[in-house]
Amino acid sequence: MTQRENKQPSGTAAGVAMLRSIESERPEGERICYDPYARAMENKGVGPCISKLIIQSGLYERMAPGATSFVAGRERYIDDYLIAELRDGLDQVVNLGAGFDTRAYRIPGIEKTRVFEIDQPATQEMKRARLKKVIDPLPPHVTFVPVDFNTQKLGERLLASGYSEHRKTLFIWQGVTYFLTQEGVDGTLAFIANHSGAGSSVIFDYFYNEALHDTTRMDLKMMRRAARLTGEEYLFGIDEGKVEAFLVERGFKDVRSVTIADLKPVYFTGVNAKRSMPKGLAIASANVEKAAN
Repeated sequence: MTQRENKQPSGTAAGVAMLRSIESERPEGERICYDPYARAMENKGVGPCISKLIIQSGLYERMAPGATSFVAGRERYIDDYLIAELRDGLDQVVNLGAGFDTRAYRIPGIEKTRVFEIDQPATQEMKRARLKKVIDPLPPHVTFVPVDFNTQKLGERLLASGYSEHRKTLFIWQGVTYFLTQEGVDGTLAFIANHSGAGSSVIFDYFYNEALHDTTRMDLKMMRRAARLTGEEYLFGIDEGKVEAFLVERGFKDVRSVTIADLKPVYFTGVNAKRSMPKGLAIASANVEKAAN
């Protein structure tokens, strides 16, 4: 899993934590997702405070319709997928590019598994410091695996950290694929397909190539601009309607892909029925075709 060199904590991950925090502050009957630790994961200071006020005022929604709904819907869907997998029996969870995600600390039952959080060292160091302010000591079921994706291989780092390729594992890959090269995506999927136990699966979100390269949408222009400011760049997408073939070719089966709009009748009902939904993004899940020998 290769990415551009960035020795600073991920600004994108901190921004997503802010959006989760804002959603979590909504009344219980209105929020789509809930993360009690999201506020502790946010960046602090004048700039982030102004950004939060802009989002809460609704101005950001007018500039980038559906952006907040995307983050909330994605979070809830992957939460529910993880909960279902835990109920079916899961030995390990690998959070690829974990950022400031807090599922390892807030999803009931996950403490019975072994969780591996993978990320570049600067982001992970900051996350651990922020977690310790609200969770101390940190739980023993979580193993932090810092990886310099430019010089180290994901598989080698995971295996050296206690990961077992023969156990049933869920790989969560949220908010990451778009910032990787094709080679990086293929390398990660190859590791998952060839080094995980029976019943293992992966879930990730992705852009349609058609949206990724659309130069007319203002919301996408804003996303690209914001990514460049944080030292990141949108690189990877999958053609609309092609994700099943894409994953089957790479050793997966039982492929399912849902758009955020598909989630509207499931999560965005009642007071949330009128919330805007973005286009051009989807969430895919799939099972590994063959278990590791």
